[in-house]
Amino acid sequence: MLVLTRRLKEAIQIGDDIEINVLAISGDQVKLGINAPKHVEVHRKEVYLAIQTENNAASHVSKSSLEQLNEQLKQWKGGKQA
Repeated sequence: MLVLTRRLKEAIQIGDDIEINVLAISGDQVKLGINAPKHVEVHRKEVYLAIQTENNAASHVSKSSLEQLNEQLKQWKGGKQA
């Protein structure tokens, strides 16, 4: 892990496209501004972990759920062709 010390209004550059600025310091909190391309997702760690947990849970579907979805898709497709 790289450990850096930055003061108010100083920045860290990551590659060519990501810049992290120290916007404010108040007590034990630091406010950061992050400039990154739109295709780069930026989340607080706890939000990122929650997303990963939800995605993992969504990827584990039961066989009966898949069969039910398949039947619904067949009905939908059949209605579209008529």
